[in-house]
Amino acid sequence: MDDLDGAAGSRSIWGVQALLLAAADSLAARFGVVCVRGELGAFTRAASGHCYFTLKDARGAGAVLRCAMFRRAASLVDFDPREQQQVEVYGRVSVYEPRGELQLVVEAMRRVGAGSLFEEFLRLKARLEAAGLFAAERKRPLPSEPRCIGVVTSPAAAAWHDVRVALARRAPHVRVVLYPSAVQGSDAPAALVAALAEANRRADAQLLLLVRGGGSLEDLWAFNDERVVRAVAASALPVVCGVGHETDVSLSDLAADLRAPTPTAAAELATPSRDEMLRHLRAVQRRLLSAGERQLERQAQRTDRLALRLGAPAAVLGRERQRLSSWAHRLQRALPQGPTQQRARLVNLQQLLQRVLALQLDRRQQQLARAELRLAALDPQQVLSRGYAWIEGDDGRPVCAAGDVVPGQGITAVWHDGRAQALITAVQTMPVPSPHGQRG
Repeated sequence: MDDLDGAAGSRSIWGVQALLLAAADSLAARFGVVCVRGELGAFTRAASGHCYFTLKDARGAGAVLRCAMFRRAASLVDFDPREQQQVEVYGRVSVYEPRGELQLVVEAMRRVGAGSLFEEFLRLKARLEAAGLFAAERKRPLPSEPRCIGVVTSPAAAAWHDVRVALARRAPHVRVVLYPSAVQGSDAPAALVAALAEANRRADAQLLLLVRGGGSLEDLWAFNDERVVRAVAASALPVVCGVGHETDVSLSDLAADLRAPTPTAAAELATPSRDEMLRHLRAVQRRLLSAGERQLERQAQRTDRLALRLGAPAAVLGRERQRLSSWAHRLQRALPQGPTQQRARLVNLQQLLQRVLALQLDRRQQQLARAELRLAALDPQQVLSRGYAWIEGDDGRPVCAAGDVVPGQGITAVWHDGRAQALITAVQTMPVPSPHGQRG
């Protein structure tokens, strides 16, 4: 205690805040504005717009520097800061008084190597463009109604989840096959090339989606690798590339048959909407029903015209008898009152004429009988009496094929002696045989 009292008497006593302020002033005077390079860690952006993070030594040492970047400075950063990125920051060394910690107040930040990567991107883009890999005439149209879609991405990526959700909502009838691959890191290019080759070898799908979520230029660099770009361009299957966000453009985007701004957009561009397809099918159904009704009306009119032309069989026979009677009277009046030989000849002619007329009458009666049979065969009631039934839907329209009904639909069966209501529980269609046989 005597030593402490002696020291206090010979020197002034500092308050905690005064000492921290003095240390901060000394640091500011000693270092001024400094540039520090390191690895981002624990990056957070507060609701106020301020950013807080740490910098780790890029050489792997255990040193950690706490940093704060206020809203004004953060709004000037031209990229999306993420953990493990190598950055250079400019700022002032200070002391955070509430905790007595050394901190760096950051005024500006830039990515390390971003400039060189972008220059390499431009050089590779120019070379591959000159080779014709990005030519518009190479782009192929996508299949209008794919039955199966292949997805090249990481099974752990959010892009895989987004694509599945979009396809389940938009086209649940389409089968989806995943060709897994790394999408970031040094092993990603070779893995992406292998996945594309496997998809083309198996040929399960009609088109491929090459997708990945957003990230920095370094994160997306695998999709700028020349091996991947050439594999996309050489794919026998059409490729839709959805890498990153709307502002991200990779060389694989340029080589693909279609570029999508996001993975979700890639899934939507690759498939038709189920609702649109259903609307189209309903329109086709209405046209087919109308065409069937018109055909039935034409056949009914044709049957009516045939019936009118045939007329009643009794009336036809009556007209034929009248004609025969008229010919007989005319023949009798025409008979001469001459010699017996002439009279006998005329009698023979009369008998011959009667036989001819009888044959004609018999043929006409046979024709009428056949016409009656054909007319009876056209009578729907006769068809029903042979064990057939007329099937119609709830709207009274005829059901002409198994594909016109669905499970749960109500139908009415009409026989010659009554009708019955029924409910469809299952539908089984059979192939319709060709109307013309094949001859070897």
